[in-house]
Amino acid sequence: MRYDYASTGFYTFDCLGWPVTAIPPGGGTYFVDELTLAVSGAAGTAAIVAAKVGLKTLAVGGVGDDLMGKWALERIAELGVDASQIEVCKNAPTSSSIVLTRPDGSRPALHLKGATGAFVVEESRFDTVTDAKVFHLGGVGLMDAMDGDRNAALMKHAKARGCITTVDVFAGSQDDLPDVQAVLPYTDYFIPSIEEAEALSGLTDRRQMVEFFHDLGATCCVFTLGAEGAYYHHVDGTEFTLPAFDIDVKCTCGCGDAFNAGFAAGVVRGLSPRDAVRFAQACSALNATGLGSQAGVVDRAQVETFLKTQPLRAPAREMAEA
Repeated sequence: MRYDYASTGFYTFDCLGWPVTAIPPGGGTYFVDELTLAVSGAAGTAAIVAAKVGLKTLAVGGVGDDLMGKWALERIAELGVDASQIEVCKNAPTSSSIVLTRPDGSRPALHLKGATGAFVVEESRFDTVTDAKVFHLGGVGLMDAMDGDRNAALMKHAKARGCITTVDVFAGSQDDLPDVQAVLPYTDYFIPSIEEAEALSGLTDRRQMVEFFHDLGATCCVFTLGAEGAYYHHVDGTEFTLPAFDIDVKCTCGCGDAFNAGFAAGVVRGLSPRDAVRFAQACSALNATGLGSQAGVVDRAQVETFLKTQPLRAPAREMAEA
C-alpha cells in the first residue's frame, strides 16, 4: 500500500477563542486570551494527527473554492499530509466553525456545513483513495452526497483491497442510524463516543450497545468515554476498559478524532489492542491540552514520553468492573 492511513470525510476550517464564558449582549464585546485557526473535523484532525505521529497519510474530502478552503489545503500540506484527493467544490463553501471554548474545555460551536455535504468520491477514484493500510471514514452522518450507498460501496471496496477499516460518526439520534448501518458490515473498528453510541442505539448499557453494533456488522467497537477512558470490545471476546490520563484540559475539540489517528498508528505498528488504545488515549489527551484540534500533539516522541510519564485518573467502580 502507498499510504499508512487514508482519512476520508469531514474536513473543516475552525476559528477558536478561549476562554469564552458568555456571549456579549447586543453589539457588545468581551475579551479572550487566545484566538487560533485550525483544520478540524472527524477526518481532518485524524489525518493531521496521524501525520504528526509518523504515518504516511492521504486526505480525502472536500473544501470550498474560498479563502477558508485555500488556507485549509495549505495547512494540511504544511503538516505533511497528501491533500491531492481533496476535492475543491465550486457549489459549496468550506465547512467552517466558530468554536467558543469554555474554561472547562467544552466547546459550543457555530457551524457551516458546506463542502462536507457536497463532495463525492467517484468509483473511478476508489483504488486511489483506498491505497492504504488503514482506511478511515470520519463524519458519517454529515456527508450528504456520500452517506448511504456511496459510502457503503467505498467501504466495501476498501475491505476488498485488504484495508483495515475504521469508522467514526457525527450522530445525534437514531435518525442517523441508516447512514451508519450502511457501512458497518465493512467496518473493522467502529469508534464513536459513548454519547454517539447511545444516541444511535437508543441503549445505555455498554455491552448491549456493543451487541447492537456487532449485529449490524461491526467487528470491534471502541467507545471513547471522555474523562472516564475508553472501552474496547471485539467479536472474538476481547474486552477491556482503560482509564483516562490525568490532565489539565484546555479544549476538547477534536479529541475523539485524535484518538482515531492514534489507534490507527497502533494498528499499523502492530501493537496489541490494549497498547493501541493506550497510544490513542495519549494522542487524545495531548490534543486536549492545546487550543484547537491537534494543537497539543507534536510528534510520536512526545506521545511516547507522555505514555511513560503521565499519571492516570483513578478508575470509576463501573470501569474497574468492566
